[in-house]
Amino acid sequence: MMKKRFRIKKEKDFKVIFKRGKSYANRQFVVYLKDNQEIPHLRLGISVSKRLGNAVKRNQIKRRIRAFYQLHKNELKSLEYVVIARNPVKDMDYHEIEKSLLHVLRIAKCIK
Repeated sequence: MMKKRFRIKKEKDFKVIFKRGKSYANRQFVVYLKDNQEIPHLRLGISVSKRLGNAVKRNQIKRRIRAFYQLHKNELKSLEYVVIARNPVKDMDYHEIEKSLLHVLRIAKCIK
């Protein structure tokens, strides 16, 4: 379970990150990154479109992405992350999601 202070929930926070942040993508994910000097830890926002499935499926995808960040939070730089899941994610298991997220985060150079 992620603590509240690690989450990005508000629409305006998402908009600021989309506008001012940098984006990196592969086939499965788009990741927006934004540096925030005020907070010493990483924050995570997740966006999963309705096109990826019903609520059960979307929540499953979000849980897997959160689990990835819980597991790897010590290796990641303290930035604000917004992860957008693309269509292929709906057919992936946790290990494939982990591999794909590590790939896109390496491209973004935000692994310590």
